[in-house]
Amino acid sequence: MKSPHFSMLITLLFAALFSLSWAASPHDDFIHCLSLRSNDSPSISRVIYTRNNSFYSSILESILRNLRFSTPDTPKPLVIVTPLRTSHIQATIYCSRKHELQIRTRTGVHDFDGLSYVSEVSFVVIDLVNFRLVDVDVENKVAWVQSGANLGELYYRIAEKSRTLTFPGCTCHTVGTGGYFSGGGYRLLFRKYGLAADNIIDAQLTDVNGRILDRKSMGEDLFWAIRGGGGGSFGIVLAWKLNLVPVPVTMTVFTVRRTLEQNAIKLINRWQYVAHKLPDGMYSSLALNRVNSSQYGTKTVLASFRSLFLGGIDELVALMQERFPELGLEF
Repeated sequence: MKSPHFSMLITLLFAALFSLSWAASPHDDFIHCLSLRSNDSPSISRVIYTRNNSFYSSILESILRNLRFSTPDTPKPLVIVTPLRTSHIQATIYCSRKHELQIRTRTGVHDFDGLSYVSEVSFVVIDLVNFRLVDVDVENKVAWVQSGANLGELYYRIAEKSRTLTFPGCTCHTVGTGGYFSGGGYRLLFRKYGLAADNIIDAQLTDVNGRILDRKSMGEDLFWAIRGGGGGSFGIVLAWKLNLVPVPVTMTVFTVRRTLEQNAIKLINRWQYVAHKLPDGMYSSLALNRVNSSQYGTKTVLASFRSLFLGGIDELVALMQERFPELGLEF
């Protein structure tokens, strides 16, 4: 005769096996929620990548920009979503909250800190790679750009319609607009036109409740925060409205390099007194590098003086000969 303890053990074992056979994998409930929440279930199913998907690794690797985060021990997203429409983003936000998953938003390829693709808790990645439309209105000197577009795409679309309008962004064309704008954004034209954030006049943001807000409905405090407060901190910005700024048809750039043996120290000292007094239409930078010396087996320091000038070469040379003749710029 079987003991009652043995019978109870068998019952519990079968119950456990039955439960395991029906238990959903960690992402099943989340994906089921997405299909129910989206207005277009067939389309959202095409933009969801789980760890079992053959494209998951290639999409994840396209996001990674720092080899420190490519190790087997690095936390990986439960799911990667590459939305095609706003409703996909709204559904992902809702289901992430419901299932207590964090969201990381990726809008470009220059996140070296891993903030858009690494988390210490269970998380999903929303990759805005499909949100990259750029609409330029030359007459009103404005443009709408979606957060997934990079700066090169923005510059190209502006240049298609005007040679005398641009946006004050950085020189690296692969930087994503979403991350650049939400971080403030500075570079060549900031002395004349301020930061990129200073030239953003409206935005479309999806908040934690899935609402689509513009500048008026989100309020000035939130609008101020998304232009420099960091991407993904206050919501997901879908698109930005930009103020385009005028530039001359002709601009001039130059680089002058000098080593320690070529009087670099005196030029560096002089540059510190000159650079900030140059006209706002001139950007000037100084970079220092350790290089091989002309003397075999030794090292030296190379100083590189780089500038962008909003104007022609004659005007630039005359200006530099007046303000910084020690650099020896001529043509």
